[in-house]
Amino acid sequence: MQNEQAILKVSEINRYVKSLIQGDPRLSDLWVTGEISNFKHHRSGHMYFTVKDSYASLRCVFFRRENMRCPFDPSDGMEVILHGNLSVYEPAGTYQLYVSEMEPAGMGSLYVAFEQLKKKLEVEGLFDPGQKKELPLVPRKIALVTSPSGAALQDILLTTKKRFPYVHLVVVESLVQGAGAGSDIVRSLELINKRSDIDLIILTRGGGSLEDLWPFNEEKVARAIFHSEIPVISAVGHETDFTIADFTADYRAHTPTEAAAAAVPVAEEMLAEIRKLQDRAALALKNRVQQEKQRLDHIVSERFFKRPSERINNSREKFNRLEKDLKREITRLLQAKGMKLNGLVDKMESYSPLKVMSRGYSYCRDENGNIIRSVKDIKTGQLLQLSFKDGRADCRAENVEEDCSIDRKQN
Repeated sequence: MQNEQAILKVSEINRYVKSLIQGDPRLSDLWVTGEISNFKHHRSGHMYFTVKDSYASLRCVFFRRENMRCPFDPSDGMEVILHGNLSVYEPAGTYQLYVSEMEPAGMGSLYVAFEQLKKKLEVEGLFDPGQKKELPLVPRKIALVTSPSGAALQDILLTTKKRFPYVHLVVVESLVQGAGAGSDIVRSLELINKRSDIDLIILTRGGGSLEDLWPFNEEKVARAIFHSEIPVISAVGHETDFTIADFTADYRAHTPTEAAAAAVPVAEEMLAEIRKLQDRAALALKNRVQQEKQRLDHIVSERFFKRPSERINNSREKFNRLEKDLKREITRLLQAKGMKLNGLVDKMESYSPLKVMSRGYSYCRDENGNIIRSVKDIKTGQLLQLSFKDGRADCRAENVEEDCSIDRKQN
C-alpha cells in the first residue's frame, strides 16, 4: 500500500539531481584528464565525445561557441585535459561534462595545432619544392611585410644598403603578433600582388614565443603565401624558430639579415664579376680577330689570289671544252632520234590503206556508208560506193556471185 510520501515524476527527479550537482562548487569548476573516444563533430558545430581512463568513462559536450577557440582538432585516442562543469542532461537523465577548454595532455595545444596543420598542408603539396618560385637575380623593387617599429625591418634596411643600395624597398605595414595579425598579413600579401612593379616579397619579424609567432602558423597565411604570384622570402624569428610560413615560402631565411642577403647581391662583387666578363669577352674577341686574320692571310697566299688571270683563263678553257662536248653530244642524240623517227614513219606508211590502194585496191560501202566486207552482204540492184586512191564511184550491183572455193579453203 502506498505510503504518504509524494510520488515524483522522472523529470522532477532529474531536475533535482541536476540542482544537487550544480550546487556543488567542486563540480562547477573541474579539470579532467583522459582519452577521447566516440568523437563526433556535429554539423551544428558542437562536439560530442566520451573521455575515459582504464576504469570508467564520462560523456562530454563541447559547444561550438567554446570549441571555436580550440587551436587544434580533437580526435579519438588523443589524451587531453578538459576544463568545465558537470551537469545533468534532463531529457536523458544522464550527467555529462560541459567543456569550456581543451588542451592536449603532455604538450601544448599550439604545438599540436602546428603539427596538424603542417601535416595537412604537406599532403596538399604546399611545401613541394617543385612549386617554389625562383628568386629574381637582381630585383628592382622589394616589398617588406613587417612591423615598421620592429628590429627586423632595421636589419633588412641596413643589410640591403650595404650590399646593394640601388634596390628600392617598399615597407607594407602589418601586424605581426596578436589577434588579427594573420588577417592583416593576408591583406598585405594580396595588396602587393595587385601591383606590377614588385619583384620580391620579404615577410619578416623578430623572434618570440610560439604564441608570439602564431600568426605565421595560420592556415590562411600559408595559403596566401602559396598563391602569391610574386616570390616570397620568409624570415620569421630566430634560426631555431620554424613556422608554417617558412615551409610554404619560396625561400626560408633563418634571420632577417639572411633574408636581405638572399634577396640582393653584393654590388661590389657583381661589378667585379662584370669586369671579369668584360675582360673575358675582350680576350675572346681579340683571339677571334687573330684567327680570322690568319685565315685571311692563308687564303690570300693561295695561287688564285697571286695569279688570278691564270685561274680565269683555265676556267675559260675548261668552259669552252665542255661547251664543245655538249654540242657534240646534243648533235649525236638528235641524229639518233631522227633515224628512229624515220624508221617509225616508214613503218606507219607501210600500214597505211592509201599505200595499199595505190597498188589497185579499193573498198566498198553500202548506201549508208557502212563498209561491206563480204559478197553475202550485197543484194542484186543494191546501190554501192567504191572508194579508190584518188576518188569515189557510185554503182549498182547487177549480178551477185559467191566464190565457193574460198569457203572450202577456210573449212
